[in-house]
Amino acid sequence: MSDEIRRPPRRNKPKFNRIYFFPVSIVLIYVVLYFISPYTVFVALISSGKVFLSMLVPLLLIFVLMVLINLFVKPAQVAKLLGRDSGIKGTLLVAVAGILSTGPIYAWYPLLRDLKEKGAGNYAISIFLYNRAVKPFLLPVMVDYFGWLYVIVLTILTVVTSIFIGYSVNIAVTPDGE
Repeated sequence: MSDEIRRPPRRNKPKFNRIYFFPVSIVLIYVVLYFISPYTVFVALISSGKVFLSMLVPLLLIFVLMVLINLFVKPAQVAKLLGRDSGIKGTLLVAVAGILSTGPIYAWYPLLRDLKEKGAGNYAISIFLYNRAVKPFLLPVMVDYFGWLYVIVLTILTVVTSIFIGYSVNIAVTPDGE
């Protein structure tokens, strides 16, 4: 036996997982407010339920997309289509995907992270996020307010600028501009 002092084994104390902090605190706030103003809490819960239901379809769509990508798309394919050597084809693909994407942006973050882990570059993800500003279903309303020329120029400049932004983000974030 060595001269080292033996320490008793540490017991693993259960830690409070930080992921539960926000939901637990919200429930506690609702419980406290229920005793102060039950009607207001009821109205807030109804409103929260409506927001949740409006987010459900985009979240389910993104979940299905993530499952399909994980089943059928290999990391090498993602890297080829959306990686740094994807070329004009990958740039156009990700720009169109950004334009056609619907729902709240934060619902897309898990899918984008998954694609990044499979080999998509910062360039492609930036272009996707930037092109979400172009919404085809809103174009007729924009034309009505601003005219065809304005909408066409704005849309083209948005797509072209997204490429510049993607390139800039890639240089700024990726070590050695890889």
